[in-house]
Amino acid sequence: MQAATIFLVAVLVTSHSVAAANADAETPWQALQAGGHVALMRHATAPGTGDPPGFRIDDCTTQRTLSAEGRLEAKRIGAAFRARAVPVEGVWSSQWCRCLETAELLDLGTPIPLPALNSFFEDRGEEADRTAAVRAFLAALPLAGTAVLVTHQVNITALTGIVPRPGETVAAKPLAGGGLKVVGRIPPP
Repeated sequence: MQAATIFLVAVLVTSHSVAAANADAETPWQALQAGGHVALMRHATAPGTGDPPGFRIDDCTTQRTLSAEGRLEAKRIGAAFRARAVPVEGVWSSQWCRCLETAELLDLGTPIPLPALNSFFEDRGEEADRTAAVRAFLAALPLAGTAVLVTHQVNITALTGIVPRPGETVAAKPLAGGGLKVVGRIPPP
């Protein structure tokens, strides 16, 4: 009898934990569906770290680019946004090729290059200026829908304190003064 009781308690606790996890997974999607939020997305999978020597922003052959899996990830992420009817107000992207390609493959609108979203991985001295520029951009953006910003791990971490995985989206509410309130994370599909 005691083993059956322990089993029943374990099943109930597990069921409650799964239900809570599912509810938490829906929170960021609900925020994005409501509008007035920003989706900070790390570019999809691009093997490696940083950029190779000789990197040039205007030449994709000198940069890390998306893998075949990364291209599929970006398409699946865009499909998830469309399936959930997220009202995308605009798509802005870092000028890095892996971000622009991710933004294009989302198929949520024509990506607009935004230099403030460019990586500062190789030059940490740019962090404060780039982060301030993104905050100012968001503060000036009248958001009825959801703004999608495709950028890099370091940029998202500077804005939110979160270290996202490739293809992960951080949903946040812009606050007065350029701050952000994180409402949740959406893992890559």
